[in-house]
Amino acid sequence: MATKRYQRMSNSINQMIASELNVRLEQVTAAVTLLDDGNTVPFISRYRKEVTNGLDDTQLRNLESRLGYLREMDDRRKTILKAITEQGKLTPQLEAEINSADSKTRLEDLYLPYKQKRRTKGQIAIEAGLEPLADTLWQQPTNDPEATAAQYINADKNIADTKAALDGARAILMERFAEDAALLHKIRRQLQTNAEFTSRMVAGKEQEGAKFKDYFEHNERLKNVPSHRALAMFRGRNEGFLQLSLNADPNQEEGVRGSYCEIIIADHYGVKLGTQPADAWRKQVISWAWRIKILMHMETELMSALREKAEDGAIQVFADNLSDLLMAAPAGPRTTLALDPGLRTGCKVAVIDTTGKLVDIATIYPHQPQRQVAQSEAAVLALLNKHQVNLIAIGNGTASRETDAFVAKILKDNNLKIQSVMVSEAGASVYSASELAANEFPDLDVTIRGAVSIGRRLQDPLAELVKIDPKAIGVGQYQHDVSQSMLAKRLDAVVEDCVNGVGVDVNTASVALLTRVAGLTKTMAQNVVDYRDEHGRFESRTTLKKVARLGPKAFEQCAGFLRIMNGKNPLDSSAVHPESYAVVKTIATNNSKAMDAIIGNSEFLRSLNAADYADEKFGLPTVTDIISELDKPGRDPRPEFKTATFAEGVNEVKDLIPGMILEGVITNVTNFGAFVDVGVHQDGLVHISALSDKFISDPREVVKAGDVVKVKVMEVDLQRKRIAMSMRMSDEPGQEKPARKPQQNQARSTANHNAQSNNRGNSNSPKSNQGNNPAGGAMGGAFAAAFAKAKK
Repeated sequence: MATKRYQRMSNSINQMIASELNVRLEQVTAAVTLLDDGNTVPFISRYRKEVTNGLDDTQLRNLESRLGYLREMDDRRKTILKAITEQGKLTPQLEAEINSADSKTRLEDLYLPYKQKRRTKGQIAIEAGLEPLADTLWQQPTNDPEATAAQYINADKNIADTKAALDGARAILMERFAEDAALLHKIRRQLQTNAEFTSRMVAGKEQEGAKFKDYFEHNERLKNVPSHRALAMFRGRNEGFLQLSLNADPNQEEGVRGSYCEIIIADHYGVKLGTQPADAWRKQVISWAWRIKILMHMETELMSALREKAEDGAIQVFADNLSDLLMAAPAGPRTTLALDPGLRTGCKVAVIDTTGKLVDIATIYPHQPQRQVAQSEAAVLALLNKHQVNLIAIGNGTASRETDAFVAKILKDNNLKIQSVMVSEAGASVYSASELAANEFPDLDVTIRGAVSIGRRLQDPLAELVKIDPKAIGVGQYQHDVSQSMLAKRLDAVVEDCVNGVGVDVNTASVALLTRVAGLTKTMAQNVVDYRDEHGRFESRTTLKKVARLGPKAFEQCAGFLRIMNGKNPLDSSAVHPESYAVVKTIATNNSKAMDAIIGNSEFLRSLNAADYADEKFGLPTVTDIISELDKPGRDPRPEFKTATFAEGVNEVKDLIPGMILEGVITNVTNFGAFVDVGVHQDGLVHISALSDKFISDPREVVKAGDVVKVKVMEVDLQRKRIAMSMRMSDEPGQEKPARKPQQNQARSTANHNAQSNNRGNSNSPKSNQGNNPAGGAMGGAFAAAFAKAKK
């Protein structure tokens, strides 16, 4: 019986997920089976396409997340059914409603009347025998409340007078209404559609909480509040500057006391209030039930739901930006000189070879206060020549533009054609002080470790950034205000998908990178590196089976994502899984060709019909992928490497002039716009309305982190170091702009004070002050209001 019920619930969960993802039930069932068997999302999406009929990694991640939620809900359903059964109150109708509940909220509504709780006024009144009084007055309004209540006076039960009796009867009904799942559903739907989210200043906090002043008198339809504004208001409340509430009747005329939700309560129970003796008392019961019981419950619930939705939106923004950053174009295996700029403590210099190995270090003092320019130039030139450097990476922190100018002079004076690139330092200090960095470079100062990290992240952003906690990279909005466990789980999934999407060279990868490969644990990753150190480079994928604790299941999951460059088997450097090598051998044999002769032979491969090589074990999707991979084995899905060229002489915010057209790099994308680094130590904001000439609802439709773009400076606030920019070259500073669509006007009106809530993550970065200030950045407070007014 239990087995049948479990199967029935599993089918129901799978059907629900299929409907939500708009895919077939058999696809979901197959994916769930694979996940339950211990298969990873990257492995399923890449190597089990015929089983799931092509579900991609995004669909599988959503499926996995939803599956966890629905299974948790099913466990809660079982607990609730058991609890009500033990009370002897489970009816067939109630059981059916509980089994058909499609959300945790609905489940808890149904369980509310049966939930064990402290003795309430209603329960005490029932124990005192006042329930018949409550039912009589509610159902028979012709009865006079005072006269009827007089019959229930009983000093032994603490009912001293009619007032006590009527108060007890009212408490019984109020609690009954507040636990009516059907009524709560109606009121919840009304509030979700029509209620307003309101924010008010806490008295006396005008100056202290000035950064939240756009929310001192703010009203917004609950269903329309975007994630960044919701999180800003919740932060204001947490810091003691704002009071938040729910206005259930935003369109109601001033002075009207009743609520439309009171009408819903009356209609739900078929009550028509008139002039009968008990109607005034019944009206009071409805009003008190709404204001004292239901409204408080709904306000707490809907605000929690808003926060949860806002957190999910913020986490999605972070995840998208992180993916773009990790998948940024690598400069590749080029000998790199990296500089971590500084003033008093000097610039730390590290030279790394084509494999990322540290080969030389130095510290120079080209800036104030030492100003050892000649010595510094000589030291850098000597390193460039000694190691045949062909790429220079400069951290974008303190003194970065001064260091960039210093390097540019060396290259110009010596006629050197070496590319110099500004690199984000976000998270570099976190890596420098980490146990991982200490183990890798135990004898190096943390600042030198930072320089190494800067150089490596230019060579290969993905391989280096995986060493840093994703949260420390800081490309999100309000990242410190969301659930840290949810954020970490989501970001870990992003890192895993990116790493496996690119593939990993098993002979050069760090433990941190290998840990992100599907199927490998941290222990297995360490064992791979230990085996490599002891036995030398891996010559074939099959050798991985000799690594301690890396069993058949782990090998199955990881093998296709690990690359053996220049190994014994040419397929080991490709994304073709070892389990499919037989397919390649068949293709070569059937066409009388050597395996080496078909790899990269585009003309031959494009002439093949994948269906000719498909069978029960290897379906058409797998064979199609194999042929595509053979055409460009081990291809990197990341874009071609290119960099922005910062304008000469534009080093600080004060150097910016409205109307300037500059080249910059997108550092962060939020719901309300994108942030651009133009080399002045302070990112500028391109509001969503200034990203494109056409209407867009999401900035990511136009830009993503790492993009090189051209922007026009629109406004500069020197005092606050805030910069407003546009990607529409036709825009002119101070020019009257055409009317925006409603969505953009609304987003602009109150979001601007958040406009630079750009979490950079690195507390040591000169830009890190943006992360926790909802008014920080390009537009905030009065500046934001002026900007918004100018644009309207």
